[in-house]
Amino acid sequence: MLREIIPKAALAMAAYDAGAPKRIAHFMKVWGYARTIGQLENLDRRTQLVLELSALTHDIGIKNALEKYGDCSGEHQQEEGPPEAEKLLAELGYPKEIVQRVCWLIAHHHIYREMTSPDYQILVEADFLVNLEENGADTEAVRAAKEKIFRTEAGLQLLCSLFPAAQE
Repeated sequence: MLREIIPKAALAMAAYDAGAPKRIAHFMKVWGYARTIGQLENLDRRTQLVLELSALTHDIGIKNALEKYGDCSGEHQQEEGPPEAEKLLAELGYPKEIVQRVCWLIAHHHIYREMTSPDYQILVEADFLVNLEENGADTEAVRAAKEKIFRTEAGLQLLCSLFPAAQE
């Protein structure tokens, strides 16, 4: 089932962000890391689906935030993202309970406390992996992220592979 429905969401998000190749590349990378971590952490099928949809749509609020506020701060993304994700995912036919959970994750993906559910933890870790790389994070930032954010074995392995300084 995931083989067919996730690629449709990826294409829908690419169409949504058409003309913004950096945003499309960003969510595709986050999705790749999230998918990998989720599978290695043995998530159940529903949680894996929610995780992958959340990874694809986590920054869907950027376009509206830029139009409304002239910036795409995490706060504005979290505010503008859920209504857009709800529309997009409903049009693709996802069940309401799946869409609601994805929207909750979008609304919280820049809040780094009380990450007690695996979909939340892994989404944040995957987004951090990409943001650290895209922003050219220094050793101090990588080590701080390792200490404060990363909890999954697979996420930690990826972090250390991307940033050898995280192993120290």
